[in-house]
Amino acid sequence: MPFAFIVLIVAALHYYIGARIVPQLNGIGWQIGLAALLATSAVVMPLGFMMRRAGSERLRNALSWAGMLAMGLFSSLFIFTALRDLMLLGAAIFLSATGSGLFSIDRLESFTAPMVPAIAIALTFFGFLNARRTAGVVTVEIPVAGLPLALQGFTIVQISDVHVGPTIRARYVERIVAAVNRLQPDLVAITGDLVDGSVAQLKQQVAPLARLASRNGSFFVTGNHEYYSGVVPWISELQRLGINVLHNEHVVIERGDAKLVLAGVTDFTGGHFDESHRSDPQASLARAPGDAAVKVLLAHQPRSAAAASRAGFDLQLSGHTHGGQFWPWNHFVRLQQPFTAGLNRLDELLVYVSRGTGYWGPPKRLFAPSEITQVRLVAASA
Repeated sequence: MPFAFIVLIVAALHYYIGARIVPQLNGIGWQIGLAALLATSAVVMPLGFMMRRAGSERLRNALSWAGMLAMGLFSSLFIFTALRDLMLLGAAIFLSATGSGLFSIDRLESFTAPMVPAIAIALTFFGFLNARRTAGVVTVEIPVAGLPLALQGFTIVQISDVHVGPTIRARYVERIVAAVNRLQPDLVAITGDLVDGSVAQLKQQVAPLARLASRNGSFFVTGNHEYYSGVVPWISELQRLGINVLHNEHVVIERGDAKLVLAGVTDFTGGHFDESHRSDPQASLARAPGDAAVKVLLAHQPRSAAAASRAGFDLQLSGHTHGGQFWPWNHFVRLQQPFTAGLNRLDELLVYVSRGTGYWGPPKRLFAPSEITQVRLVAASA
């Protein structure tokens, strides 16, 4: 879709909000204020994308911040304007059908108009605080039938969808690393969408990941955003930082006589960018030991689960969805993915979907908090 057409759509939707809300506000000051806010938003949203590779880094980041904040506010303004219009339509139909004089549409319009920007601004503010905080730790116990005692309590700490870029920088990453290290995991799994930008732009911002500490190392699989950002240079950079990249392959972790197979696949869409990056859970198990007590797959998108189940994995760790990130978009994730968040089952396969450790786009999270996931293997009860 041409970018100019997208700009026109954005402008039209901003105009719709203004036309439906601004005239109904009491006081010229409030009207001018909201109109100016909408005009500014309509400009900085596309400008933030247009300038991502132009000008100085400080200017690019400032415009990205402004554009992403505007996008978050615009989303809520649009949703609540549309919901208000549906409510007003329903009220008009009710009055027409019943001849009731309980209220007038004009008074209802003037009463509800200021509620739209008030609610949108409040949700955007609280969503910003939720997005910018360090992700909380979510502990998930995975029952495994016949789990050897040596692997009881084996801990994988998963981070996903950090989206290091214009608004997520080194200090944000440092806080994540510190939180992960406090958990003293057996291994760390990074399930894709780590970056939004090139190695040249973000090399220093991801550098704190070199300080991730665990007994068996850190492992990474690509997400779709790595392919937008230059996947081959990023694989090299992460390996330089001491992070193991699993490209349709596996490693075997041994505890005494017990074996755990940790496999990783490229992103579900990787083959669209490079045929050699086609995701293949079955191939990732090639020459894996048949006596492994548990087989774990790292796959960025939950929709890898069907192939993972056929390949015989016990557990899949994924991300990608952000849990919807903020209302109401969480209700639309299931149109593309089989699972949105949390622990799910597909036949004999358990699938855990992280809501993500960072955020993409607007710094806004509502009803979908970010997380650092502590996955513990436990013996399944008889």
